[in-house]
Amino acid sequence: MTAILPRSVHLPPPLHPDLGLTALAPMQDVTDLPFMRVIANYGSPDYFFTEYFRVYANSSLDPHILRAITENTTGRPVFAQLIGENISDLTRTIRALSRYPIAGIDLNMGCPAPRVYRKNVGGGLLRDPEKIDRILAALRQTIDGLFTVKMRIGFEDAANFDRILDLINLHNVDLLSLHGRTVKESYHGAIHYDLIARAVEQLNCPVLANGNVSSAASAAATLEKTGAAGVMIGRAAIRNPWIFKQVRQHLSGQPISVATLAEVRDYIDKLNDTVAVADIPERSRVSYLKKYLNFIGQSVDAEGQFLFEMRRARTEAELFGICDRFLLREPDRPFAVEPYPGLIARPSCETEH
Repeated sequence: MTAILPRSVHLPPPLHPDLGLTALAPMQDVTDLPFMRVIANYGSPDYFFTEYFRVYANSSLDPHILRAITENTTGRPVFAQLIGENISDLTRTIRALSRYPIAGIDLNMGCPAPRVYRKNVGGGLLRDPEKIDRILAALRQTIDGLFTVKMRIGFEDAANFDRILDLINLHNVDLLSLHGRTVKESYHGAIHYDLIARAVEQLNCPVLANGNVSSAASAAATLEKTGAAGVMIGRAAIRNPWIFKQVRQHLSGQPISVATLAEVRDYIDKLNDTVAVADIPERSRVSYLKKYLNFIGQSVDAEGQFLFEMRRARTEAELFGICDRFLLREPDRPFAVEPYPGLIARPSCETEH
């Protein structure tokens, strides 16, 4: 197959070109318009990616996800992410999205959720390089602007990794976000930094390193180990929305501005404001906040008592009382930049792909 000639389309410029790229990882049921707006209060990443648009026969653009594009006031580029396998449905969806102010199209080839990969989409595609070849070729021909891909190093192992990298080059993908684990490794075990570095060396496009970037220091270490053009951060940005600002400070040699517990309490209020006016039951609002507090609580107290009590709260009054007790008792105490050892988020949502 003949490669498509490169086009004169360039990635949107980063906020600080000399410091590399940062991106908020697409996280289903998390990275919607309200969360992007909240994150922007604390220091936006260079790029946002939407939750994935599910693409199948007769699918249409999810209006909730579309709002992250049409009503986005963060001032940062937003890539529209797709998940699917049928080429005609994918190209139909791309044409529909081309009417909106997107930075580009992103193809999800990394979601590790079993209910996703069992349908041979997301991370399930990594088992079939020939199908990937056909999909990338068709999408590259359909997309006039930027075409990006998010993937993992493989499904059960990295046997197809080099072949897929060749396809990324062949079809002139503009940016690869690479999570350094297999689909089956999910979020457990060590990151395969050597394979991210191999992708950086072999690809013609920039690579964003993804996985276990939990702080500014770990972002710098990841860049040092891989030579990547930047980092994509997911779960750590839920816990610590200051992380993109902190990464830029660290890479530029500045002291990191660490948040206080009082500022974390204000962050929780901002998250609550996104649903406070919604006509949904109190129990649903409590569940919504717990989705975020599961991550935030990893840096509140080393003993995990906040997480223990928060998870048992049933009403908003109980939940906010716990937040006040743990975060306003010592309001000036620094919020830990890394999660305390042994504290697990136990998220109820499908997160970082």
